[in-house]
Amino acid sequence: MGSSGSALRVCADHSGGINWLSLSPDGQRLLTGSEDGTARLWSTADGQCCALLQGHESYVTFCQLEDEAAFTCSADCTIRRWDVRTGQCLQVYRGHTSIVNRILVANDQLFSSSYDRTARAWTVDKGQESKTFRGHRNCVLTLAYSAPQDLPSDPCLEAAMGGGLLVTGSTDDTAKVWQVASGCCHQTLRGHTGAVLCLALDVSSHTAFTGSTDATVRAWDILSGEQLRVFREHQGSVICLELTDRLLYTGSADRTVKCWLADTGERVRTFPAHRHGVSALKYHAGTLFTGSGDACARAFDAQSGVLQRVFRGHTFVINCLQVHGQVLYTASHDGALRLWDLRGLQSVSPLPRRPAAKRSLSRLFSNKVACAAPVSLQPA
Repeated sequence: MGSSGSALRVCADHSGGINWLSLSPDGQRLLTGSEDGTARLWSTADGQCCALLQGHESYVTFCQLEDEAAFTCSADCTIRRWDVRTGQCLQVYRGHTSIVNRILVANDQLFSSSYDRTARAWTVDKGQESKTFRGHRNCVLTLAYSAPQDLPSDPCLEAAMGGGLLVTGSTDDTAKVWQVASGCCHQTLRGHTGAVLCLALDVSSHTAFTGSTDATVRAWDILSGEQLRVFREHQGSVICLELTDRLLYTGSADRTVKCWLADTGERVRTFPAHRHGVSALKYHAGTLFTGSGDACARAFDAQSGVLQRVFRGHTFVINCLQVHGQVLYTASHDGALRLWDLRGLQSVSPLPRRPAAKRSLSRLFSNKVACAAPVSLQPA
């Protein structure tokens, strides 16, 4: 069943559950957003809290950390930008009329989604709303972005695609593709019979992967709107997914993770052993890390599917995972950020796959994971 992982540190500064955890691109800092209405910055060098971000009037739903700035969104209908060195709030973005669910900083723009049935684009520095994307019939949950340079160079599409494409998933059972420059809906992706909970975008093939409460994952061509394939073997809602090197990992309420060939929809492997739904996924250097409603994190050999290690200590669902160097970071609804020692996990080569068309690695737009030399934290 795998050995037990040892905790390097338990950070219990938050007085409410942690809803999201983000790692800066340079790997130097972590950002947590909490039910207590605050966010906190942490140093990956020593695991210490280095700034408390206060100002939201309700719980923080999501956060994204860049090298120079931190971004948080909240049930108070606002988004905030913070200086990572001073903890000072630099900008408040106002305009949404309900809970802001997700934010995404990409291509010098800030995108957001909300229970008010809209997604919005903002100028990062001035905090001004530049576009409102209206058309979903229920709340907008998840976001992904494809930059103009990743889209086909077609003169006929240049004006429409000049600002890139934004993809949104909603509880109205659809995903939509939007032209950022015009704010117009480019395609509506119909086929799910349940809410779209998670979304990953492979910009190299212009393919979106959506996971739903209908227990399926679907692949879509975001340019034409065509449904390419359906991944059907889960027995419960698909809660999270991650796309890495032509493999798609999907975590479900059915207590399993499944690995699929992204280009064909063929299931490669199932990862069992969870005692509750799988709430978080992270692939890192040949290891698949999972977080679950059973309050445990797990490390699996991604090639063999063997359970290598179980990380026990949280008392509630794990909402997010990050990996940096030889440390696993887990954030839970119990309010704790825990740091776990990964030394001794076997490093394996990537899973061999069938030959596929030559494409660049896919990119995800939720949180960037940076790899660096092992940190010098000592087990508690």
